[in-house]
Amino acid sequence: MPPPPTIDREKLRAWVRRLGDEYAFYLLDEAIEVLTQEQLAQVTAKYVRPEDLRPDAVAQPASTLIDDVRAFDARARAGAYYEAFNVNSRNCTQKSGGTRAFIADFGRVLDRCVAASDQQDRAAMADAFGVLFDLLRHIDECCDDVVFFADEAGSWQIPVHWPEVFPAWFRCLATVAPPDEYAARVVVTVENFEHYNWDRNIEAALAVASPEQRAALTTRAAMPRRRR
Repeated sequence: MPPPPTIDREKLRAWVRRLGDEYAFYLLDEAIEVLTQEQLAQVTAKYVRPEDLRPDAVAQPASTLIDDVRAFDARARAGAYYEAFNVNSRNCTQKSGGTRAFIADFGRVLDRCVAASDQQDRAAMADAFGVLFDLLRHIDECCDDVVFFADEAGSWQIPVHWPEVFPAWFRCLATVAPPDEYAARVVVTVENFEHYNWDRNIEAALAVASPEQRAALTTRAAMPRRRR
């Protein structure tokens, strides 16, 4: 692996100061993931009492990634991230703190699924991806109970790097799904979330499929499609 690029701290400070509040939030949220305990203590010491950030005295039982995905889904559907505000012409493009938190947590758990797609039980990982995709579909049904968007609500507002996510999901799904199910789920999910890169996504799904799955997907993908 090549060494990381050298970052000029003054240039980084200048860039961060030009960021809007939303993207500064996401940057800090990701930084929390990569800082060491010592660095976290140093950075937060000026702003919060260290004792307020100590782990709970009672250790939590270890959980699997699919457990974490299901727990996240349950919290989201229960409204844990829903935070509305009075919308006007000045704030109609803003996102509430709860919506930002959902986007950050969704991205983090989805990244974990991608990273684990070649390391863990692929049947479980296929289920994990499915839970997250179903949550996006729920948001697209205009169910006003997961996150609040001031304008033009929809899962398209939640950043997902599909060129990375779809191939990981295809690998997991191809391991467990019968040919017709594989073809149907690939076609429906690509239509739902990234139909504008249809050819690229179908080619990626074909590349990891069994001969029987490839035949089923080739047939299904050639059928007339609805446009979202």
